[in-house]
Formats: sequence, C-alpha cells, structure tokens
Amino acid sequence: MAYALQQLINGLTLGMIYGLIAVGYTMVYGIIGMINFAHGDIFMVGAFLSLIALLGLAGLGITAVPLAIALAMIFAAATAALYGWTVERVAYRPLRGSFRLAPLISAIGMSITLQNFVQVGQGARNKPMQDMIPGGIPLWNDGTFAVELSWMQIAIMLTTLVLLAGFTYLVTRTPLGRAMRACEQDQKMAGLLGIDTDRTISLTFVIGAMLAAVAGMLFLLKYGVIDFFIGFIAGVKAFTAAVLGGIGSLPGAVLGGLLIGLIETFFQAYFSVQYKDVAAFSILIIVLIFMPSGLLGRADVEKV
Repeated sequence: MAYALQQLINGLTLGMIYGLIAVGYTMVYGIIGMINFAHGDIFMVGAFLSLIALLGLAGLGITAVPLAIALAMIFAAATAALYGWTVERVAYRPLRGSFRLAPLISAIGMSITLQNFVQVGQGARNKPMQDMIPGGIPLWNDGTFAVELSWMQIAIMLTTLVLLAGFTYLVTRTPLGRAMRACEQDQKMAGLLGIDTDRTISLTFVIGAMLAAVAGMLFLLKYGVIDFFIGFIAGVKAFTAAVLGGIGSLPGAVLGGLLIGLIETFFQAYFSVQYKDVAAFSILIIVLIFMPSGLLGRADVEKV
C-alpha cells in the first residue's frame, strides 16, 4: 500500500508536467485547428535555457535557491516566448491559407531544426544537474517502505496549479481571452468584428511556449538530466494527453496529462520500464475507439 501511494504521488507529479505541455497543444489546436509539433521542442529549449540561466547565476554569485530559480524561470519563459513567436511567424502564418498538410510538414521541419540547433550548440551528451531542492515530508512508513512527498514535487504541483488557474482566468475573464475564444469559433467573423486575429494567434503561441518553458524547468529540477531529444518524447506524450483528454479542451489537457503520468508511472513500477510508453499509447487507442472526441472533448459540428 505504501509503495502504491508513492507511485501515485510520482505519477501525479509527472502528469502535472505533461499537462502543462498539453495545454500549449490544445490552445493552438483550439484557435487554428492544427497541431504544433514543434511545441515539444520548445519544452526542450526551455529546459536548456533554464540550465544555462542557473549556471550563469551561479557564476555571478547568486546562490540563493528561490531567487535563482525565479530568475531562471523568468529568463527561460521570456526567451521561449520568442521561440514560440518565431515558430508561428515562420512555420504557420505564411501557410495559414494553404492546404492543411503544409503547416503540419512545416512544424515537423521546425521541430527537427530546433533539435539540431540545440544538439550543435550544446552537444549531444546528457546534461546533468545537482538536486537544488532536496528533502521532503515523510507521509507514511509501513516498516518496509517509506512514503515521502518531496519539496520538489510540492513545488511542481503548486506551480502547475497556479499557472493553470491564472491561464484559466486569462481565457475566461480578460479581453485577450475573449478574443481567443472568438477566433476559436470563427476567425473570419472575429476579424470582421475588429479583433486582430494575427496578434491573437501569435500571443497564443507565445503563452503556450512560456508554459512549455516552465514545464521544461520543472522537468530539469525534478529529474536532474536533460538532452536534446527529450522534446520529442515529452511532446508526443503531451500530444497524447491532449488527445486523450479531448483536443481543444483545457481541462481535458490537464486530465489527459495526469492520466498519462499515472499510467506510465504505475506500469513501470509494477510491470516493465521498457513498455511503459506502450501502455500509455494503448490506453489512448482504447479510449479513442469508444470516445473518439476524448474524455472531455466536444464533437465537431460541421458548418454547411
């Protein structure tokens, strides 16, 4: 029982990270109806930016952990926002009126470009980092196994919940959120009503990239090692989470992320580490067979 509780905590922590990345996927799909396959690599870039910032701050003598993490997160999110804006301007905006496969192919090309850019700039070897937030809260000890909620896991959960609450407020209560929802319903009509659709779409990519960068930093701090290829793996799983929860649904993206994190964690704990990804994708296939729009997704209504 204690071991299962520990795996539950670990799965929720991993699911929170996947959920943050999945929100970026579902935001872009909700507005332009296309998948940004470069989004996972923005997550990877955010992790590397966080590592560079933390090393730079240490070199400057800033060793207070809360301050260093806060400054590194701001730097990574701001720089990743520029990457997100560039992806939209280069890979999507020129092809927005083209056939639907063109932006998809362009996004895959951008993904490969980002991977190779980081590989050349930072090297192909794994980049380790020491644990910056050690320790935790002991929850239970049954004599054979001790359950602990680490401070890092608490930080991941709190950060994710605060960001998701803030983003939900932005979407539902602000002029930008109303513009995003209007563009989701009908871009042409939104433009006729005075909404700057290009600006709204660009800001959607920027916000999604910032969330991905924060997820990248949380991943770095939690697992302590990154490489140029983590964006592909995490991106595919986050995309799976978005589809599982219902592509286009923000709560669905978070729910899907939590489910993927729990499935992956429990499967590798009780069965096989090598087949944990197979388990997650198998659950996705089963859900989509019986619920094609995902757990919280809405069925598409075709306008005629």
